[in-house]
Amino acid sequence: MNDKSFWARPRVRKNMTLGTTLTVALALLLYFLPRESKFGYEYELNKPWRYAPLIASYDFPIYKSNREILAERDSVIKEFMPFFKTDSRIVKQQTEALRTDFYKGKFKGIPAFYLPHLVEKLQEVYAAGVMGTEDFASMSQSPARGIRVVEGTEARTYPLGEVYSIRSAYEYIMFSDTARFSRELLTRCNVNNYLVPNLTYDSEKTNSARDDLLATVSPASGMVQSGQKIIDRGEIVDAARVKILDSFEKESERRNDPTDDFWILLGGQALFITAMLTLFVVYLNLFRRRYLDSPHSILLLFSLITIFPLLSYLIATDNLFSVYLLPFAIIPMFVRIFMDSRTAFMALVTAVLLTLLPLHGTFEFVLVQIVAGLTAIYSLKELTERSQLLRVVATVTASSLLITLAYELSQGIAPADLDHSHLVHLVISGALLLLAYPLLYLIERLFGFTSSVTLVELTNINNNMLRKMSKVAQGTFNHSMQVANLAAEVANKIGADPQLVRTGALYHDIGKMLNPAFFTENQSGVNPHDSLPEERSAEIIISHVTEGAKLAEKYHLPKMIRDFITTHHGRSKTKYFSIQWENKHPGEEIDERKFTYPGPNPFTREQAILMMCDAVEASSRSLKEITEENLTELVNRIIDGQIKEGFFRECPITFRDIADAKRVLVESLKTIYHTRISYPQPVREEEKAGWKKEDAPRGSLFGTGLHRTWKR
Repeated sequence: MNDKSFWARPRVRKNMTLGTTLTVALALLLYFLPRESKFGYEYELNKPWRYAPLIASYDFPIYKSNREILAERDSVIKEFMPFFKTDSRIVKQQTEALRTDFYKGKFKGIPAFYLPHLVEKLQEVYAAGVMGTEDFASMSQSPARGIRVVEGTEARTYPLGEVYSIRSAYEYIMFSDTARFSRELLTRCNVNNYLVPNLTYDSEKTNSARDDLLATVSPASGMVQSGQKIIDRGEIVDAARVKILDSFEKESERRNDPTDDFWILLGGQALFITAMLTLFVVYLNLFRRRYLDSPHSILLLFSLITIFPLLSYLIATDNLFSVYLLPFAIIPMFVRIFMDSRTAFMALVTAVLLTLLPLHGTFEFVLVQIVAGLTAIYSLKELTERSQLLRVVATVTASSLLITLAYELSQGIAPADLDHSHLVHLVISGALLLLAYPLLYLIERLFGFTSSVTLVELTNINNNMLRKMSKVAQGTFNHSMQVANLAAEVANKIGADPQLVRTGALYHDIGKMLNPAFFTENQSGVNPHDSLPEERSAEIIISHVTEGAKLAEKYHLPKMIRDFITTHHGRSKTKYFSIQWENKHPGEEIDERKFTYPGPNPFTREQAILMMCDAVEASSRSLKEITEENLTELVNRIIDGQIKEGFFRECPITFRDIADAKRVLVESLKTIYHTRISYPQPVREEEKAGWKKEDAPRGSLFGTGLHRTWKR
């Protein structure tokens, strides 16, 4: 088997597109879906609780706020005193050094009674404690009111104001008794040489004691028991409840076990998402199988279904803003514009259900989005002008606000306690629906759809192509306008798309612009086909289809409009030239391919309508006498011939549709070719005298024929 031909089969391509789209959608949703057990509730101080009653599923402490804990720690630290170590040997060493230096005569001129005084003062300051300069400066800036000095196994408290630094100890000795001891003589003793710190900071014991003291500050101020109601719907979230809710959130995150992520991902999320996507595919397979056969439809539907849940997951993960700000109603709007109402509703439901996984308060969210989506579906059949979009936005916003107010009031929330920020979010979400208008162009380019807005723009006869056709092929332009009006009337009658068939009719003959003189509606007495063989004439006539398709592609006309160009003659034949050829070549076998349009035959109701209207309008111009009988016979003959040739076998048009189309065409043609009122003529004298008109043969002077004569 040829692998290339296998993959080129339509069913294989369809299955590959569907499978790839589903796989990508599932992978994206799983990747961005939060796997941690998040709290997920939104609440504000002094605002009502908007969710169902919240019940504790386990015991948890009521944690103090960070401010409360910091305040308690500051209070404890204020009472804390750091630890210092004392060296009892220093006082003995320094006093002995002073005596030794004195006896060696280093203090010349200093009386002997100064020595006992200096020794006594040194002993006093060392008994109180002497700190180094850095330690003393650090303690002066701390809130501690004292220090604890470790002596052996005990620690004594020293008031900070009684401890000396090197400088304050020196000043104390120098000025302690100025009446008996001269400051000048004391200065010559160089007392500062015998002052060294005997207290050193004990960082290890201080840090340990500080940590033990801070550990006495409890992070919790109470407990919530399992099964206890935390808050009910409509109750005001006061300061006490905020503390409990914050504690519940903190405990939920603390209890989250990362090892459960694998089972959450495979057992829960993957199964749920797969089920939702599969159910939507089942719906399409049962009721809208044609969308499964169109890669563009599959890509658009699953893109819309995936994008909005993804945005919701990002919001739930990072708590950026409220999920109610997302305009979910834009999903059914786009699906309704490009497809149908039932599929629009199913796409909305699927997207909303996929969004529920990381959210709380799911019932209200589903209720609001379903009501908004249904309102958008009912109020928007096709988007052809900006005013329609404004009406849809206003209607959707009003319905969302109304259903939200009704639901919250029904839950016992007083009007004064309503969450106004929630209502503001709904208004903003409604306003964001205005993005649908510019996004239409993007969707058309990405997914190959054509909106009603584009069709309306294409019917503007001032655009370049139609204006050019009105100049170079005015007869064809008039014919196309007439066919467009007839086709729109038929489409309205049988429930087809009148805007689509009108646009297709305007462009179905654009190929005639290349050789306008070869088509009867553009001729003025001279027929260039008279000098051409039938094969060449047929080739020129048929080329208006192929050249029209090329021209449409060059001007970037949508594919559905290009399809009208290729199907409006289907696989029919140029009978005029084929019959002429057979008359001129009796007994010879005709090459049917040279006289047959390339097709294909119509495969939509709108294309079938155009084929009927095009043939009927063109043929009606050849009628010599316009009567209802003649028009009816013409319409029946042409359309019945098309049915007999099998041109409508591949399109979903019914016999009832065709019968309705015939009646509409007859009535419309009667209106187009209406006869004027015959004004009465004055009675001649001959008639008054009883003379009557009779036809008599003309003489040779007047040629053959009849002329009127009067007889009694």
